[in-house]
This record gives sequence, structure tokens and C-alpha cells, in this order.
Amino acid sequence: MSVALGRRVAAETLGTALLVAVVVGSGIQAAELSRDVGVQLLANSLATVFGLGVLIALFGPVSGAHFNPAVTLAAWFTGRRAPGGLSPRDVAAYVPAQIVGAIGGAVLADAMFAEPLVKFSTHDRSAAHLWLGEVVATAGLILLIFGLDRIGRARLAPVAVASYIGAAYWFTSSTSFANPAVTIGRAFTDTFAGIAPASVAPFIAAQLLGAALGLGAVAVVYGRPAPAADEVVVPHGEPELASS
Repeated sequence: MSVALGRRVAAETLGTALLVAVVVGSGIQAAELSRDVGVQLLANSLATVFGLGVLIALFGPVSGAHFNPAVTLAAWFTGRRAPGGLSPRDVAAYVPAQIVGAIGGAVLADAMFAEPLVKFSTHDRSAAHLWLGEVVATAGLILLIFGLDRIGRARLAPVAVASYIGAAYWFTSSTSFANPAVTIGRAFTDTFAGIAPASVAPFIAAQLLGAALGLGAVAVVYGRPAPAADEVVVPHGEPELASS
């Protein structure tokens, strides 16, 4: 890795925090401006699409812009035998940073809208069809990220990943959390984007299952040779190296 682990961890923490702030903050704003649930979801999804695309473009050259333990674990698994791939030490640093960032982002969004800084969500999302939605959303996300890398188009990730998440808001029953860290963070806010703490564990289990299925789909479609983990989500390293 050409970027020091400390800088990469900082990028993952800040990027995940800003992502959750976008998701939660836009949900609060939408709920305040409209009583129509469809309009609220549309506003929330559009803000997430734009915010996620910008964050991947901004932090990708430093850490790969995972912002997601499922992506980090998949990157480690596929690149564990490749030179320069994510190490267990990297994973052990990335995942807690993403979780801490997600919680911080939810608290920040609540603070910006004068909501209680920490109020656990009462939005129950415990249903089998929602878990299936999370499996589908996460599997598709992993297939997209690692599929782009296999065909040498990882630089499309800011647009492609953001577009996929925006679409998955609408075609999945769960509105596509597809991210264990974001799921945990969203439990800390009792607002439009929240999820009840009791619903978190099944969502994360569904997301991890989806990640495994997504990697299986990558192997079926593109074959078994694993991509280098330092190309996921986007190539990272010093900017001048990433462009060479």
C-alpha cells in the first residue's frame, strides 16, 4: 500500500461519517418538507446518489473508498493471495473505523437538525422480505464493484456505485442499506432513515450473505482469478501513482 494505514483509516472514518450524515440528514430534511413518503424517499435517494459519488471520487485515491465492512471483507478475501492486497491488519483497522464513522455521521446529522444527538430508532425492519432485499442489494453491489475491477473499469466506480445504490433504493424492499456499518449508524437516530436496534443483526447477516453470493457471482461470470484488492472500490495510492 502506497498510502500509510493511518491516512487510509482516517479516510474511511471520515468518508463513512459523511455518507451517513448525507443519508440521515437528507431523510430528516425530506420528512420536514413533505408528508408524502414517496417524495421523502425520492429526496433521500437522490441526495445519497450525489453524496456517495462525490465521496468515492474524493476518498478513493486514499483508501479505496470502501465505507462498508462487506466491501472491505470481500476485498481482503479476493486479494488475500495477491501482492499488495488488503492484510488482516488493514481489515482490523478499516472495519472499526467505518463503524465509528457511521455512528458519528448519524450523531452529526441529528445535531444539524436539532434532533436528540442519540436516540435509538423505533423503526422496526424485521421481516423476511426485507432481509431478502438486503441480500439482493448487497450481492448486486459486490458484483458491480468487483466486476468493474475484473474488466478494468474500476474508475467508473463513483458513478456506477452511486447509480446502483440509487436504483436499489427503489427496486429492493429494504431500500438498500447494503452496508453493515451504515446499518449500525442508522440505529442511533430515530428519524426517517433509522432502523431499530433489534433489526440490525438480521440486516447485517443478510448483507454478509449477500456479499458472499456476490463474490460467487463474480467467480461464475468472470472466472476465479482474483483482482488486486488495492483496485477496490477505485484504485488508491498517491494521486500521481493512481493515474499512471
